[in-house]
Amino acid sequence: MSLYHDAVESILINQHRAPHRLVQILRDLQARLQWLPREVLSQVADGLHLPLAHVEGVAGFYRFFHTSPVGQYRVLFSDNATDRMLGSEALMHTLCHRLKVQPGVMRHDGRVSVAATSCTGMCDQGPALLINHQHLVTQLTPARLEHMAALIETQVPCDQWPAEWSRVDDQIRLADIKLGAQPAPGQGIAAAIARGPQGMLDDIKRSKLRGRGGAGFATGTKWQLCRNFPGQTHYVVCNADEGEPGTFKDRVLLTSFADTVFEGMAIAALVVGARQGLMYLRGEYRYLLEPMQAVLQRRRAQHLLGKSIQGLGGFDFDIDIHVGAGAYVCGEESALIESLEGKRGTPRIRPPFPVEAGYLGQPTTVNNGESFAAATHIAVHGGDWWVKIGTPQSTGTKIHSVSGDCERPGLYEYPFGTRIGRILEDCGATNTQAVQVGGPSGVCLSPLEFGRRIGFEDVPTAGAFMVFDRTRDMFEVARNFAQFFAHESCGFCTPCRVGTELVVRRMDKLKKGYGSSEDVQVLYELDKLMHGATHCGLGAAACNPLRDTIAKFRPAYEKHLQSLHFAPGFDMDAELSQARLATGRDDSGAHLENMA
Repeated sequence: MSLYHDAVESILINQHRAPHRLVQILRDLQARLQWLPREVLSQVADGLHLPLAHVEGVAGFYRFFHTSPVGQYRVLFSDNATDRMLGSEALMHTLCHRLKVQPGVMRHDGRVSVAATSCTGMCDQGPALLINHQHLVTQLTPARLEHMAALIETQVPCDQWPAEWSRVDDQIRLADIKLGAQPAPGQGIAAAIARGPQGMLDDIKRSKLRGRGGAGFATGTKWQLCRNFPGQTHYVVCNADEGEPGTFKDRVLLTSFADTVFEGMAIAALVVGARQGLMYLRGEYRYLLEPMQAVLQRRRAQHLLGKSIQGLGGFDFDIDIHVGAGAYVCGEESALIESLEGKRGTPRIRPPFPVEAGYLGQPTTVNNGESFAAATHIAVHGGDWWVKIGTPQSTGTKIHSVSGDCERPGLYEYPFGTRIGRILEDCGATNTQAVQVGGPSGVCLSPLEFGRRIGFEDVPTAGAFMVFDRTRDMFEVARNFAQFFAHESCGFCTPCRVGTELVVRRMDKLKKGYGSSEDVQVLYELDKLMHGATHCGLGAAACNPLRDTIAKFRPAYEKHLQSLHFAPGFDMDAELSQARLATGRDDSGAHLENMA
């Protein structure tokens, strides 16, 4: 009998041997075994009646899964631009030196490995790191790292480390509707039941509520489409996979306002006729799982989940939490559904859209956590109340995750239409050179644009608001974002898989001092070629920070240029041809046959 047989069997039984639970099964196994040996993946494949290649493909897709040993302690430093600004790179070097380990390589005794990972959602209290993908350490200092190294060397379990190391503050700096006083649990559901499903849908449409995840699709339209499509069952999914660097608003909503989010999901279920809800919780927020499950259990006891909610016969709805395994692309709703179904998080070809054929092929509405919270307030106060807040095209309020060069990082909630300059004033930002709104896939604004306003008709945002003062090198900021996109590409389509890597290589060449003005032109070419050729929005947005910083902060690039000095063997024509071929276009810009 295999050494791992009992562990695999107990977890398969606990997960009901459901193939669509594969990601959760692998998470549970890795938590127990520290990594995923091929023998274990083979047993999982046999137990779920899946091809081994499928199971190995899923295990190899997510960055929090390891098919080779990574050590008893897997230390991952958050590598967002704001963490770097706070000294994360030097701190990581310090810990590696103290532990006598090379970055990305497990120490010879199997005790520890140290590496970098994408933003962990702790931008307001960084530098931060993760231990074994679930234990957080915030506000890192050299002294704290020295103590941590000693604990690792003496093999002290992470749950016995000083509790203050894992303290995560909400840091709500300015509250309005969604961060202020909340309705009592059940108040929104009672109001929705009183209106009836159609009446509640009409109120959501009247409110002009738009999705808070960035795309801004009309929530009422999405719910109506899901409600109208026939299916054996309907699903409500909460996208809590806020992987956009610089965003941490959902972290606070799920920490302190989970009732309001879950209530919004139940209201959506009443409208669309769903019996099952799923919350996709980003892997970096694994520490929130047990507290959120406790909230769900309390709501069941209060008859706010389960059978006949609030005594209404036929209103049966419950929520399950699915924990991600580290994949930014799963923030795209169809990739998220693929992950929920136990697959690689590759975005689907659309149509059909999730409202037609989503989770398990059934009509599914996918909304952001902030959108569900807004729905609860609309149920209580009405669509006419909500529509009077904000602007005609961007109603209500928006929560901003403010980090970077400011005195008071944290959460700020404003009505849509608020000036960028007002947010900078409130957070104590001075001598500001740039603001990255909406994360790397958003827009970078210069001081000439600080009079612009947050809103879908001007500066749309998913919530991130990163501040950079005049001491920062905007080339380095853009280079960090380029590395992020290259690392997070799902690899499905050639334009994104190769194009993002070509951008990083070009930026690295400039960093090393071998660049010329032609290199900047090649970056422009890559931007144009990728923007319309990629399978999903990740590749299309990957060059947004590059385009903005070149246009608005050109001196940051020019200082890296050696106008007539090329790296040995550099061939401009060959480089452009490679870029065009890699991104699926010929010299005229026409699409080439997709060979991905």
